[in-house]
Amino acid sequence: MTAPGEAARRKPARRPTIKDIARRAGVSESAVSFALNDRPGVSQETRARVRRVAEELGWQANSAARALSGERAGALGLVLARPAQTLGVESFFLQLVSGIQEVLSARQIALLFQVVEDLGTECALYRRWWAERRVDGVLVVDPRTEDPRPELLAALGLPAVVVGGPATPGPDPSEPAAGPAAAPAHPLLSTVWADDAKAMARVLDHLYGLGHRRIVHIAGLPGLAHTARRIRSLRTEADRRGLDHRQVHSVTTDYSDAEGAEATRRLLDAERPPTAIVYDNDVMAVAGASVAAERGIPVPGALSIVAWDDSALCRVTHPRLTALVRDTPGFGRLAAQELLAVLDGGPLRTVQGELPHLEARESTASPSPR
Repeated sequence: MTAPGEAARRKPARRPTIKDIARRAGVSESAVSFALNDRPGVSQETRARVRRVAEELGWQANSAARALSGERAGALGLVLARPAQTLGVESFFLQLVSGIQEVLSARQIALLFQVVEDLGTECALYRRWWAERRVDGVLVVDPRTEDPRPELLAALGLPAVVVGGPATPGPDPSEPAAGPAAAPAHPLLSTVWADDAKAMARVLDHLYGLGHRRIVHIAGLPGLAHTARRIRSLRTEADRRGLDHRQVHSVTTDYSDAEGAEATRRLLDAERPPTAIVYDNDVMAVAGASVAAERGIPVPGALSIVAWDDSALCRVTHPRLTALVRDTPGFGRLAAQELLAVLDGGPLRTVQGELPHLEARESTASPSPR
């Protein structure tokens, strides 16, 4: 019988080595190396026997050894530089990663995922991954209006795809292109992007058509490229309809329910509060609806609410929230496929994801006359 605590003191099982495979297969260690690395020098019969023994023993190539030999690491990297407290309740990144992982799993490629405090730490991590040859490429999320990452990654020679839009000022990706794939928005990296401008136009079309003229956009983090594009699109759409910028404007937050709720309170305390609020994610939209409920403000009778990202939260809240619906896992799959294409020698390019559609639910209606 195993004594108490004995199992905890046991040494971990030793990983099989090339020497173990050679002994079991009855060949030299060099023959094992040739067979496992698809190099000439052994017969097909020997190659098959070595691989069969390696599988029986549960042998896997050491990633560090592969890197030192110039082979691929078999992993891609993804870093999030956001406040950690904002990630636990937001479903977007979980869905994005699920789509990425679906593509990588089919190729038996690992995803190295890390959350960091700021952009400087993210850049330092890229340098370390590159020096240690930990990853073959990276997916760059949350592109900034002023972003050092594309030039850094290009200088390192670390393949990357920007997810969400251009990382540095340049041609607006919402401008019409020749097709779904065009020259890269940033000359150094491939880009997979979603058309935030047209999505915002769809939201404004809906609210304006209902009769709303006081519309506020509670946006996400300032400095993010997609935040800037949404704010710019709101202003453009307001100008196109002759709406006053004092009545149609954006305020920025950190995406959290706390800041979303606080921004809602400030807006509702104004002398002329908005009749409609557009929130940059589902969590803030639900928080805003709760603020309205605690103040006795009926939704949609006195306040219409739109969430940028649809989720289960939007569908179970009462009333159900009008939301932009998009295939976020599909967007993740598209990003992963593009990075694998770059690693396989494909050209740098810009690829557009599916345009979200607005699903009108019970949280939006014509404003009540005042």
